[in-house]
Amino acid sequence: MLMDTRKQILVVDDDLRLRGLVESHLQGFGFGVRGMSDGRQIESLLAEAPVDLIVLDLGLPHEDGLQICRRLRQHHDVPILMLTARGDEVDRILGLEMGADDYLAKPFHPRELVARIQAILRRVRGADRPPGMATAPFQCGPFSVDMSRQEILRDGKALSLTSAEFQTLATLIQHEGQPLTREKLMWLTRGRQLENDDRSIDMQISRLRRLLDGSPGQPRHIRTVWGHGYLFVAEP
Repeated sequence: MLMDTRKQILVVDDDLRLRGLVESHLQGFGFGVRGMSDGRQIESLLAEAPVDLIVLDLGLPHEDGLQICRRLRQHHDVPILMLTARGDEVDRILGLEMGADDYLAKPFHPRELVARIQAILRRVRGADRPPGMATAPFQCGPFSVDMSRQEILRDGKALSLTSAEFQTLATLIQHEGQPLTREKLMWLTRGRQLENDDRSIDMQISRLRRLLDGSPGQPRHIRTVWGHGYLFVAEP
């Protein structure tokens, strides 16, 4: 029996027509695709056959995408791309806070979905590094960054990060002492321009501050330089 070497995508959406179109388009780009109408059996499916990325709709029956995302993040680090209704900024923010790696507002062009998926997968395998980003492990104060393993340690202890959070923090550490704007961070970490209503960078910074300092309101390591962006300080 031949092994399927394609990247495996799980699409969770109760809109059968949309899910069918998404599955067909992804298959046309060489992905292996499975579909579910809700998230009740998602853990058992992942236990039987792990996937490389989950496309998760926010508005699902029985349990919404935010709850599913939060539940998955307790035990799985699989990348999650959240689908939201256009204009639902609060839900997009909550999705990123729950650990989604990126979001895409409906309606969307299938090619944009493919581009987002490909970008996330490149980040996960470390192939989409910002220009000048070190490839070998490097040290910055108490922080150690290993790009190949997608791992950041502080005082020898690994931090629990999504792939998007890893890329953002690794980029900030690499540019220690140099403020980076939200636009620059978006380009360096995701290779695309920052949209007007896109708060994903801000949400990642908030989560990283909470992780590093316990409170996003009193940041010690990731500071805001008004008019210039975010500045990383290894040893405050």
